[in-house]
Amino acid sequence: MSAGGGTKAILAALGANLGIAVTKFIAWLLTGSSSMLAEAIHSVADSGNQGLLLLGGKRSTRKATPEHPFGYGRERYIFAFIVSIVLFSIGGLFALYEAWHKIQHPEAIESWKWVPVVVLLIAIGLEGFSFRTAIKESNHTRGKTSWVDYIRRAKAPELPVVLLEDAGALVGLVFALLGVGLTLITGNGIWDGIGTAAIGLLLVVIAGVLAVETKSLLIGEGANPEDVAKLEKAICSGDGIERIIHMKTLYLGPEELLVAAKIAVPPTEQAQEVARHINETEARIREALPIARVIYLEPDIYHPAKATNLTAADTAVAT
Repeated sequence: MSAGGGTKAILAALGANLGIAVTKFIAWLLTGSSSMLAEAIHSVADSGNQGLLLLGGKRSTRKATPEHPFGYGRERYIFAFIVSIVLFSIGGLFALYEAWHKIQHPEAIESWKWVPVVVLLIAIGLEGFSFRTAIKESNHTRGKTSWVDYIRRAKAPELPVVLLEDAGALVGLVFALLGVGLTLITGNGIWDGIGTAAIGLLLVVIAGVLAVETKSLLIGEGANPEDVAKLEKAICSGDGIERIIHMKTLYLGPEELLVAAKIAVPPTEQAQEVARHINETEARIREALPIARVIYLEPDIYHPAKATNLTAADTAVAT
């Protein structure tokens, strides 16, 4: 996933959410609707989240240092995880608190009754534009992968985060529109509280999904099976390499993969030939998979008896 595509979707979402937040706060001040307040806080939280994603992307580009020799690529994962916390606490929990308060003390919308409906319809249009941008940018890298698998397997967190946020925002706006609409029709403010509660539960669920998926990236994920196959082919297709004894991969960042492999070389080869074949193998790996930027190849002599006694951890290919 390109950083440019993610940045474009983030900026579109940021612009939409800032505009929506202002109009929602105005609607809340005029009507006192808890759904409007919950949605306004939701938009503020989303705007802050987009700012965090942009900050994480900026910080991840810093050069490696002796203290951090593999660079700062995982900053993007860290800030995406912070986004899930913000969405859960500021968005979800606040909405649930406001819903509880509104259900306990329901109040009808007495003034400026048309304002919430107009604001929500405008917000749906703006969020739809942001969501469309995120879908368009995601399709550049998604290929034939389903949306669920794309969100689960994407190594760059920005677009999946924006997709989930925008989808949640659109559904939340529908909940708010139903709550406000039923309150206006029936004159009973409890529907406003129920709509707010639905928004809160939705945000908590989305935050949980984001936290689980980002946690997996923070712990460390390896290359997918398709990329592993490319690596195996690149390693074994040259001269002087008999086989892969074992190999492990790890994403150091969304666009940087570490490859570590123990490879079998002919027992009669001299050190100079081994070094040349390793250099050629590294070049083939980078050509087959450009994101494989950190490569460690350890030459060894293959012994079938020893190979069968390797532990599962040694023989497993990180996926």
